Amino acid sequence: MPKDTSIRSVLIIGSGPIIIGQACEFDYAGSQAALSLKDEGITVSIINSNPATIMTDKVIGDHVYLLPLTLDSIEQILTDHATNPNLPKIDAVLPTMGGQTALNLCVDAEERGIWEAHGVKIIGVDVAAIEKTENRESFRQLMVDIGVGVAPSKIANSYLEGKEAAQSIGFPLVIRPSYTLGGSGGGFVHKKEDFDAALKRGLEASPTHEVLVEKAVLGWKEYELELLRDGNDNVIIICSIENFDPMGIHTGDSITVAPAMTLSDRCYQEMRNQAIKMMRAIGNFAGGCNVQFSVNPDNDDIIAIEINPRVSRSSALASKATGYPIAKIAAKLAIGYNLDEIENQITKTTSAYFEPTLDYVIVKIPRWNFDKFKGANMELGLQMKSVGEVMAIGRSFIEALQKATQSLEIGRAGLGADGRHNRSIEEIMYGLEHPSWNRLFLIKDAMSMGVPLESIRKVTKIDKWFLTQIQELVNLEVELKRYSLNNVPKDVFFNLKQKGFSDIQIAYVLGNVTEDDVYNRRKELGIRRVYKMVDTCAAEFAAQTPYFYSTFEEAPIQISLVGKEILSNGDELGTNESIVSDKKKVIVLGSGPNRIGQGIEFDYSCVHGLLAAKESGFEAIMINCNPETVSTDFNMADKLYFEPVFWEHVREIIELENPVGVIVQLGGQTALKMAEKLHENNIKIIGTSYNDMDIAEDRGRFSDLLKELEIPYPRYGVAENAEEAIVVANEVGYPVLVRPSYVLGGQGMSIVINDEDLEKAVVKLLGDLPGNRVLIDHFLDRAEETESDSISDGTDCHIVGLMEHIEPAGIHSGDSSAVLPPFSLSEKVIADMENYSKKIAKALNVIGLLNIQFAVKDDKVYVIEANPRASRTVPFIAKAYDVPYINIAARIMLGVNKLRDFNIVRKLKGYAIKEPVFSFDKFPEVTKELGPEMKSTGEAIRFIKDLEDPYFRKLVKDKSMYLSK
Repeated sequence: MPKDTSIRSVLIIGSGPIIIGQACEFDYAGSQAALSLKDEGITVSIINSNPATIMTDKVIGDHVYLLPLTLDSIEQILTDHATNPNLPKIDAVLPTMGGQTALNLCVDAEERGIWEAHGVKIIGVDVAAIEKTENRESFRQLMVDIGVGVAPSKIANSYLEGKEAAQSIGFPLVIRPSYTLGGSGGGFVHKKEDFDAALKRGLEASPTHEVLVEKAVLGWKEYELELLRDGNDNVIIICSIENFDPMGIHTGDSITVAPAMTLSDRCYQEMRNQAIKMMRAIGNFAGGCNVQFSVNPDNDDIIAIEINPRVSRSSALASKATGYPIAKIAAKLAIGYNLDEIENQITKTTSAYFEPTLDYVIVKIPRWNFDKFKGANMELGLQMKSVGEVMAIGRSFIEALQKATQSLEIGRAGLGADGRHNRSIEEIMYGLEHPSWNRLFLIKDAMSMGVPLESIRKVTKIDKWFLTQIQELVNLEVELKRYSLNNVPKDVFFNLKQKGFSDIQIAYVLGNVTEDDVYNRRKELGIRRVYKMVDTCAAEFAAQTPYFYSTFEEAPIQISLVGKEILSNGDELGTNESIVSDKKKVIVLGSGPNRIGQGIEFDYSCVHGLLAAKESGFEAIMINCNPETVSTDFNMADKLYFEPVFWEHVREIIELENPVGVIVQLGGQTALKMAEKLHENNIKIIGTSYNDMDIAEDRGRFSDLLKELEIPYPRYGVAENAEEAIVVANEVGYPVLVRPSYVLGGQGMSIVINDEDLEKAVVKLLGDLPGNRVLIDHFLDRAEETESDSISDGTDCHIVGLMEHIEPAGIHSGDSSAVLPPFSLSEKVIADMENYSKKIAKALNVIGLLNIQFAVKDDKVYVIEANPRASRTVPFIAKAYDVPYINIAARIMLGVNKLRDFNIVRKLKGYAIKEPVFSFDKFPEVTKELGPEMKSTGEAIRFIKDLEDPYFRKLVKDKSMYLSK
């Protein structure tokens, strides 16, 4: 049926600040849904408290409410829209795009009668479906009723019921709290002595204090299916996803593969039938669903784990994996369309009523930040602990796996063969049995040391097919060692590249050659990447959307009329499907996986960079590898390369596209790290030059510049080893702040108070970041911290915003509550901050953005650091002042505008507070201590009228409570 014309205005509930278990994949879904509804002429209102996401930008919603996700906020919005003649009455609410937060809020509002009182219809799901899926007992009983297998289990609402259930079921077992996300409060219990503590944690985590005590099927295989259903009860399977890791590890912490690799056709068909039966059983609604199954590897028995009646973390992955925009289509289904009435967004000639076909393989690897949580239990289990993820696309599993490891931003050149291997057999075997962030690498190390594949399979329970693929990498490395660079046979070289080996890996295995040597040699041999299109249909239909990945491919062979073999396109390369235009092009380098210190705010900046480039007449090209984000939505850029932000991959795209320049200012440290290579290869960097950025990044050079400009700064010295550091520290005076160069999020920073602690800190830092120069500066104890953001066009400098931190200096700015504008600084201090910002912008020849951190003590302003790039605070300021600052900065970087071209009017009444949000609850053994290294996973924005606000007063009262070293 056509769309429901009674729905003219929709409220979308967002997911709030980024936390472990609920990250930017929901902002991607919400953004997609909003744009999809706007295409239909529907007015979209958005409630979300996260200022860092593009979802809360006016390019996405018609009315954006940066409010706490509470019932009071919902009531306020609905009342305003009902009583204000300038606002449309809200007809419907879409709660399926904001994760568990949005679903729970929707249910609470329904129970309070808020939707009914305001005449608002719930679309995309019904409350009965939420209850059936989130209430563990209701779900279990429903599965029994429809004949879908589940693990033996019992519900418990008390300690007594929990203990009775455990006694009845037996160990090992799993505890699953109701109404939670990311496995919060859940866990596996292997022995009776650990049960009481696990039960307590589960009951406390559930908002209804209810847990399911279930028999653990550890070692079984785990799968997911992504489904869509329309109002005519048509159901399609968008994607099958297989977990590389067996049951026992949360799917968000598992390496996953699409399509499923080791699933028999019979088992897949049965799983598919069960998933459709489950979706139809939970309620009569149109929208998306995620279903998780477990399969016994011995006999293919299937049991259902859970079903989520909303878009999920895996929906974002499946959308990027297939090119099928799940959230966009789900939003159209929610307003009444059927699948066959919606256009296929990629082919533009077929309908959305089809199941995507993949002629490539997707691998997702999670990204962890255990280094930020000292003392954390790093073993993976039912409770999710990763902070982000990467996705890679290849023609084979092993190619995609290697590309994914290159995307992780952990200093790896691929899966091994890069000098980072572990040689301790005891550590390796322990790591195989107790999975953590590095188990994939340990599997490869074990094979390289001769551990039999079957021994690895028994310990890890990972399917033999996956292990055999990794073993092939070991075999190829052994073969490669027989050669020198100049006599590697072309077929061997080509095979290595097809299996995902980077030029750095090949150079490492060969020895005594560089990455550039390998690169030049393979160019001589004619071995180059070709780019293939993600088209949803394995090239059955022509695709209109330029969404590409790279691979290595030989040209298809054709037989001529006289029987002679000829190459189809006249050369030795396979078909390159990325057609290069003659337009002026700009490449935007993305920020890679989310992690602490580099989150969604950089993706926000990248999206605005793309939009500004397109508006300015450039062909905007995006390179990124994060499946959760809006920058990798194939509609955002003119061309999307879903590739690692890794020099070899970036280099070949640049050679193919020949852009006028590359923007590195918007993608955080990931993109900035490319600046030196771009500079060395004479590739134009758009905006501030490499040398000027390097002065700011190199702690020593920057402090020298401040000295030259006569701008106050803490006493400092530069050291390259622990002995030099101790000398410097005694000269500048303890306490000292130890800071490496070229890092983001305070990585490796610490405050130390004596020689012994300093030596440990410097030795560890240089071990983690070899070749780095360490700045030792005097720590200004009890100083206040402030910061500025500004835009410079080379002539003029505009102060974007000045912020005052509530917490004292010593707590990383990302972990501080920042108030805009400052609330207690003197006029002199504010004038000095503005003056120093402009002086530094001029001295660094900044074209674009500049963030500066200050410490204020006894009314004297000291400069701590400067960052000539997008910061995590610019999106916050842009939302608070209602000014599109990133768009302005990008236009200035591109050289199409000067500051004088813009009429900038700030609209903030009162104050805005940037509130850091932490995920310490995922690590109960870690105490909440804050220092110079960032630990928050996200942020919220809160507006206050004045300084009498009770929330603000409490923040001021508690400001020094968590300061540590």
